[in-house]
Amino acid sequence: MATAMDAISNLYPFSLLKSPYRPEQELEFIHSISYCMIVTGLLTLVTLQYVNAPYGRYSSAKWGVFIPAKFAWLVQELPSFVAPVFCIYLGSKPNIANRCLLGIFLTHYVQRTFIYPLLIKGGKPTPLIPFLLALVFCLGNGYIQGRNLTKFADYSDGYVLQPKFIVGACLFFIGMAINIHSDHILRNLRKPGDTAYRIPKGGMFEYVSGANFFGEIIEWCGYAIACWNLPALAFAIFTICNIGPRACSHHRMYQQKFDDYPCHRKALIPFII
Repeated sequence: MATAMDAISNLYPFSLLKSPYRPEQELEFIHSISYCMIVTGLLTLVTLQYVNAPYGRYSSAKWGVFIPAKFAWLVQELPSFVAPVFCIYLGSKPNIANRCLLGIFLTHYVQRTFIYPLLIKGGKPTPLIPFLLALVFCLGNGYIQGRNLTKFADYSDGYVLQPKFIVGACLFFIGMAINIHSDHILRNLRKPGDTAYRIPKGGMFEYVSGANFFGEIIEWCGYAIACWNLPALAFAIFTICNIGPRACSHHRMYQQKFDDYPCHRKALIPFII
């Protein structure tokens, strides 16, 4: 038992309680979380081939405790905003590239945390377990993205003019626009009091069933290209593995439910998948 406890106490952040702070130790911790995120994403991808993530249209009463949709979205996404802001408070690199990349990350979570929940119309309550899992993920991801960009990632003064940054930033904002527009279409599919499912039309929904998911994947792939570091890549991979299968599930549901569902429409990637 003592040996196990000693091993745990040597891990960051517990080791900070008994030894001077060492930046390289924290960076190793950030990279460890990133690799765990990639592995978790791949395991999630495999799992979601057999079951649907139990929230939204796939939730059921067997999950017991439920959280109101607006409250759930606000609270579970909040750490992804608060953690980077706290990292800025601890000290931030003055480099313009670091600040721009952190600003890109926070832009998404200002919209997702403080705007998106207010726009939800009659969303289904979220089961407690998926809510807690999302909360923990957002806390960990907010920390590694924020801390890496405020303390460890080094970019040259001219990095914002390099193709990686320009292409990545453009993809991010294109994806964000697709995501927001697709959410707008979904919110307005039903009239007040209507609970029936409708075929989404317009925008990227003309090409894929999961247009909102497609937009978010484009966002974080662009972010990963712009950052060009392990934590950003890990987040992009996890996003693809987590919401890609959900888009495919939605696609199958639409095809089964509607005889007139557009046969040319793909699940996630236009003309491909």
